[in-house]
Amino acid sequence: MTKASLSVRPVQTKSDLAAFVDLPFRLYAADPNWVPPLKDEVHGLLTPGKNPWFEHGEAQFFLAERNGAVVGRISAHIDHLALKQPAEQGMGPGTGNWGLFDAEDAEAAAALIATAEDWLRAKGMTRALGPLSISIWDEPGLLVKGFDHPPTVMMGHNAPTYQAWIEAAGYRFVKSLRTWDLDISHPFPELVQRIVAAGERNERIRIRQVNKARFNDEAALILGILNDAWSANWGFVPLTDSEIAYVGKKLKPIVYEDLVMVAEYDGVPVAFMIVLPDVNEKLREFGGSLLPFNWAKLLWWLRKPQVRTMRVPLMGVVKRLQSSRMASQLAFMMIEFIRRNATTRYGASRGEIGWILDDNQGMNAIADAIHSQINKDYWVYEKAL
Repeated sequence: MTKASLSVRPVQTKSDLAAFVDLPFRLYAADPNWVPPLKDEVHGLLTPGKNPWFEHGEAQFFLAERNGAVVGRISAHIDHLALKQPAEQGMGPGTGNWGLFDAEDAEAAAALIATAEDWLRAKGMTRALGPLSISIWDEPGLLVKGFDHPPTVMMGHNAPTYQAWIEAAGYRFVKSLRTWDLDISHPFPELVQRIVAAGERNERIRIRQVNKARFNDEAALILGILNDAWSANWGFVPLTDSEIAYVGKKLKPIVYEDLVMVAEYDGVPVAFMIVLPDVNEKLREFGGSLLPFNWAKLLWWLRKPQVRTMRVPLMGVVKRLQSSRMASQLAFMMIEFIRRNATTRYGASRGEIGWILDDNQGMNAIADAIHSQINKDYWVYEKAL
């Protein structure tokens, strides 16, 4: 019997894109810890004109096929804002990316990665950094630890076999992005409580919740702080105004005023913390679609979600205060204020912070101080082309 031949081809039609989006639903059908994304959301992520990332990025999607059946997928992409970043911060000139990687077997994986590399070389790239699906702000990294429980909202999941396949293609580890798990059903350690209490007595500090009636202004304020706070971080690419509006629109349905805090010092906003109820706990029931009646179920749930887990996807302190005692105090205050609301109003008992870079000493120290434990680890790899 002859072995079936494998081919890799670019996504060109709407049906190709549908096959690209649909593949994980087959590959992970038996994985209890995979959360089916909403297909409309995935299509939006991949479509120029809908996702403003394409205003400064270009991408090509590929399908691997055997005997007419799709057995793998990958994206190859270049972010022109990332090319302008300092090389020592992870991106920089000549660095292209690949992601949205899924494969049925090692042969398909190798062919897909090689095809993505060829596309990047043809575009003049000299280094591949991945997986990023499709930017550092979406779902970066390959899950290498924490396969035994589902990811929280906006975090990725993949098969354990992928690590060996990527490393076999010549990639080396470059950065670890971790999430931290913690019990929020009881107060934090006494030292943290004293720090919070001291901040509450300081008239120069004000911790306020956001005002959803001024959502666009609040989103612009928060993401403006983010662009400053994260500007020296590994992998940082600034969010554009249109991306800020896009992210705000996507997050608005799951943003609750009492779960998002802004810290002001002498009347000036200097820090923020966003906490999201883990909508994945509900989306697991929907199979990737809001039709025919899942939209109504989701709208009802969103009125006042009751969840086990709250996730902290974004948190930042302006650069001028970083590495100061004030930065830690503001962080502890926002965490504690939101913890109280999350447990008493939403029934939450668990928190997840991250992702956090493995070398982000300040945030790792804060996570450790509130007795968190690393529960998931996502690796980013690189290879010279």
